[in-house]
Amino acid sequence: MGRPLGQHFLFQHSILARIAEAACPQQVGLCIEIGPGPGGLTEFLHPRAKRLIAVELDSTLAAKLRERYTENPTVEIVQADVLSTNLAQWGPATVCGNLPYYITSPIVEQVLAMGPALERAVFLVQKEVADRLAAPHGNRDYGYLSVATQLFCTVERLFLVKPASFRPPPKVDSAVVRLTPRPSLPVADTKAFLRFASACFRQKRKTLRNNLSSHYPPDLVASLPEAGLRAEQLSLPDLIRLFHVLNP
Repeated sequence: MGRPLGQHFLFQHSILARIAEAACPQQVGLCIEIGPGPGGLTEFLHPRAKRLIAVELDSTLAAKLRERYTENPTVEIVQADVLSTNLAQWGPATVCGNLPYYITSPIVEQVLAMGPALERAVFLVQKEVADRLAAPHGNRDYGYLSVATQLFCTVERLFLVKPASFRPPPKVDSAVVRLTPRPSLPVADTKAFLRFASACFRQKRKTLRNNLSSHYPPDLVASLPEAGLRAEQLSLPDLIRLFHVLNP
């Protein structure tokens, strides 16, 4: 994804190497790179994968990458919008990328939608987003994105990356996060639960009574022991239990 699309390209080789190692500590069968841009991370990822598919929206950047790897049959450049690409179509994969700040959340959701085809994901994101992805309940960064991600994955914030490591330098710090799929928590209908969680966090500073009364009978919501709490005070298992109470 090129600069007009909000990308800041990482050029520091030591950090690129750390990201590639975090994504592929041993050689993997397939790695999908999201938004390779000029190919800095691609250079470190492809030796760690039997097959690398790089999905790049910018046609000029995609053409340059295709030319660079034209004689390498293990690298495939796909010029496409990742948000309209079924990433599971290529089979089980590790996913990695330096994500454009303004569409990080939709990309994470797209990767989580891979379901069992997702083996691991390692992303370079804005530090604020990394904090939200990894936040535990009770933390001010804990919100819908935390819940939607942690429902399917354990999240580790691995290390910070300072603005000077990018061209052009962003105005904020970045961080590398690793998402490792784990057995899904017991939720009868994950899509319905995520709609419920979205409603719980719709206005973060308001109580569950305020956020849920337009979705469920107000008397029922008011009768809940948690009615006076804010969603950020409830752990993921607490939210799942509450969902099942309201959706028997």
